[in-house]
Amino acid sequence: MNSTTALPRTRLRITGGILADRAAIVRDVMLPYQWEALQDRVVGAEPSGCMHNLRLAAGEATGTFHGLFWQDSDLAKWIEAVGFRLGSFPNAALEETVDEVVRLLSLAQAPDGYLDTYFQLVEPQKRFTNLRDCHELYCAGHLLEAAVAHFEATAKTTLLDVARRLADLLVRTFGPGPSQLRGYCGHEEIELALIKLARVTGDERYTDLAAWFVDERGRTPNWFEQEAARRPGDKLPWYVHHDGLAYWQAHRRPAEQTEPVGHAVRAMYLYSAMADLALERGDTALRDACFRIWREIEHRHLFLVGGVGADGPGGEKFSEPYDLPSDRAYAETCAAVGLVFFARRMLDLSLEARFADVLERAFFNNVLAGMSLDGRSFFYVNPLEVRPREARRRYDSRHVKTTRQPWFGCACCPPNIARLVMSLGDYLVSHHGDTIALHVPATMRIETGSDDSAPKIDVRTEYPWDGRVLLTFHCTAPTELTVALRIPGWCRSATLVLPQGGSIEIAEAMPSCVDGYTLVLKRGYLHVTGRWSDGAALELRLAMPAERIYAHPSVAATAGQVALQRGPVVYCFEEVDNGPDLAALRLPRSARITDTFEDSLLGGCTVLEARGRRVCADLALEDEPLYRNTPHATTPAHLRAVPYALWANRGEGEMRVWIHETEV
Repeated sequence: MNSTTALPRTRLRITGGILADRAAIVRDVMLPYQWEALQDRVVGAEPSGCMHNLRLAAGEATGTFHGLFWQDSDLAKWIEAVGFRLGSFPNAALEETVDEVVRLLSLAQAPDGYLDTYFQLVEPQKRFTNLRDCHELYCAGHLLEAAVAHFEATAKTTLLDVARRLADLLVRTFGPGPSQLRGYCGHEEIELALIKLARVTGDERYTDLAAWFVDERGRTPNWFEQEAARRPGDKLPWYVHHDGLAYWQAHRRPAEQTEPVGHAVRAMYLYSAMADLALERGDTALRDACFRIWREIEHRHLFLVGGVGADGPGGEKFSEPYDLPSDRAYAETCAAVGLVFFARRMLDLSLEARFADVLERAFFNNVLAGMSLDGRSFFYVNPLEVRPREARRRYDSRHVKTTRQPWFGCACCPPNIARLVMSLGDYLVSHHGDTIALHVPATMRIETGSDDSAPKIDVRTEYPWDGRVLLTFHCTAPTELTVALRIPGWCRSATLVLPQGGSIEIAEAMPSCVDGYTLVLKRGYLHVTGRWSDGAALELRLAMPAERIYAHPSVAATAGQVALQRGPVVYCFEEVDNGPDLAALRLPRSARITDTFEDSLLGGCTVLEARGRRVCADLALEDEPLYRNTPHATTPAHLRAVPYALWANRGEGEMRVWIHETEV
C-alpha cells in the first residue's frame, strides 16, 4: 500500500465559496431530483427505468425491462454520490431510502453473485458472451464503487456484502485458468473499482484481478476478435470508424500504449486504473505509460475548457492530435470527470503542479458546465461554440444541445457530476508522507490526523474569483509540519506572506530559509516547512489578471482567434450580453480587459469586459451580397464575457469561447 493518501471526507470539510455552493446544490436539490428521475417521476424527462428494472429483477413488480443494457450504472453512481453525501452530511431519511434500494439489490442478486438487471431479465443465456459491447463489468464496477462509498459513510456492510459476492464471482470467472474467461470489459471501470474494493476490504484478490484485466487487454490473440467470431454475422460497430480495436483501448497492451485513443470516458477510467496499479504495485511500465499518455493529452488533445474527446456522436472519442473543433466538440461531461480522476492519481504518482492545473481546468469549466445553477438540468456534451439554429438542423451537430436537458436516455453524466462534487474533498488536498499538499484552494477545514490533538488548518479564500489564500493553523502545541502549496501554471506572479509578516516573491531563485521557515519550490509546489504555533497564519497571493489565450497553430479551428481566461476560469461570450452573430465580434490586441465581480449575476461571478469591434453589413440583410471584393466596415462594440461553466443559464442563444482578434 502507498504512502500517498487523500484526506478522508470526515477530516476535510468545505465550508464556503463556490465549491460549498455547488455541493449544497447537489446535496439538497440534485440528488433528490435524480432520485425522482431514476423512478421516472420527472415530467418531461426521458424515462430512466432504473428502479423499475430493479424491482422487476427483485420480483416485486411486473412488466418488461426499460432502457439501455447499462442502465444499472446510473443507479449505482447515484448510490455512490449519496454515500459521499452521507459521509459528510448524515440524513436519516436518505439513508433509509438507500437501505431500501440495497434490499432490492440483495433480492435481485443471483445465488452465484451475478447482478445485472438487463441480462437477468432479457438475455439470461448470454451472460459474459459480449464483453466488448454489453457493459456487464462496467455496471459491476459502478456497483462496487457505490458499495465502498456506502460502507465508508455508514459502516453498514449490507451493500458491501452484495458487492463482494459479485466481485467473488468475477474472481472465479475471469483469469488465466483453464476454466476461466480471458476477457475484459469493452467499457473500462471494473479495474479501478476492484482496487477501491481491495483497499477497503484488504482482499488483494480484487487488486490481482484488476491487474489481470489491465495486463490482458490488447494481447494477441485479441479477446474481442475471438469473442466476435463466436457471434454469427458480427461486424464492428459503425462508431469505431478508423480506430478499430483502439476504440476500446484494446489494440495493444496498456503498458505499451503511447497516446490517448478511442472512447474518451473509457480511456480515462483505464488510465486511472493504470495509475492506481502503478502506485499499488510499483509497476514502472504502467507508470511510464501513464506519463506518456498524459503528455499527449495535455499537449495535443485537451480543449481549453478541460474537455477531452473531440469526435462524436456515437464514437465520443479522441481524434487526431490538434483536432479540437469548437462547434462540434463532444467533450463529454463524463470524460472531464474521468480526466479529474486521472489527474488526481497522477498527483499520487508525482506531486507536480501540471496535473492539478488540468484537474482544476477540467472541473471549474467542463464539469461544472454540465449542471445548471438550479441543479435540475444537464449537459452531456460541451461544445465551445453554439449557434442554435444550425445545431438543431445539422446532422453532424445532432449531439449538441442548446439548452441543458432534464434527463437523458443515456444518463451517465448527471450522477457522475453528483458523485464527483460530493467527493471533492478527495481532490483538493492529500497527504504525501509528512507533507500536506494543497492542490486546489477552497474555503475549508483540514484535520491533519485522526487524533484530536493533530493540527488543523483553516483555509479561507474566494478562489477561483480571487487569488488570495489564507491558511490559519490550530495546534495544541507547536508542531513541525510541511505544507505544499501549488503555484498554478497560469499564475505569472505569486507572493508568500509568512506568520511573522514578512513577504517573499515566489521564484526559482528565492531564499531557502526565511524567518525560520524552510522554502523549497519543486515541480510547481512551494513546500513550506516550519514549527507552527496556534493561530499562525500563512498567506499565498496568486496574481490573477485576465489573460488572452492562443492555441497552438496546428489547431485549425481556432486560427486567428483568441480566448479569455482569468485564473483557472475560461470565459465565453453569450448572445444575451453581446447580441447575435458572435462570429462578427473582434477583440483588438490592444484592448484593455477589465474584470468585475458581480454578486447578482449567475450566483456571483467575475465578468470580463473590453472595447471591441463588430463587423457590419453595409446594406439591409436581404440586400447585402453574399460575397464582395472589399472588406466590411466595423463599428465599436462592448464585449462582455462570463465563465464558460455558467453559460446557458439565462435562456437559449449563441455562445462562443474563441473570438477573432485584430491588431487594432
